[in-house]
Amino acid sequence: MQPTPKLDRIDLKILTQLQRNGRLTNVELANRVGLSASPCLIRVKRLEAAGYITGYGAQIDIRKITSILTVFTEITLSDHRRHDFARFENHVSKLDTVVECHLISGGYDYLVKFITRDVEHYQTIMENLLELNIGIEKYFSYIVIKSPIVKESFPIQDFFPEQKI
Repeated sequence: MQPTPKLDRIDLKILTQLQRNGRLTNVELANRVGLSASPCLIRVKRLEAAGYITGYGAQIDIRKITSILTVFTEITLSDHRRHDFARFENHVSKLDTVVECHLISGGYDYLVKFITRDVEHYQTIMENLLELNIGIEKYFSYIVIKSPIVKESFPIQDFFPEQKI
């Protein structure tokens, strides 16, 4: 395994630009980060190889295709051994309707984000999870009414204030 290269200011600029628009041509990207095309492409390939860039894809506005229901669910497990967490995560990871799953600290164990057709679809998913006996003690559901702020990129520049990105 190759050691992970240290990121410099130019690498951070490249990551910032690509997360905003992954369809930039190499020439456009090079211009935005202050490099010529060849060194820019070498850096992008290095960032990909090192796993900093994990993929490229389109951001879809699903609401233009169909109506959906977003539900955040707090889940508490009945037992808290390593294999209890692994069993739960293994089953939940197989559900296409789960778009995020976070093991958290606080009053419950997981915060899971579901995207479903409607309330009935969500309830069927939860009933199926409970029937699997994967250690769910209780869950609380929060149906999203509106999402006024959803950001698809990270504020990379805020994490590295010492570097002028």
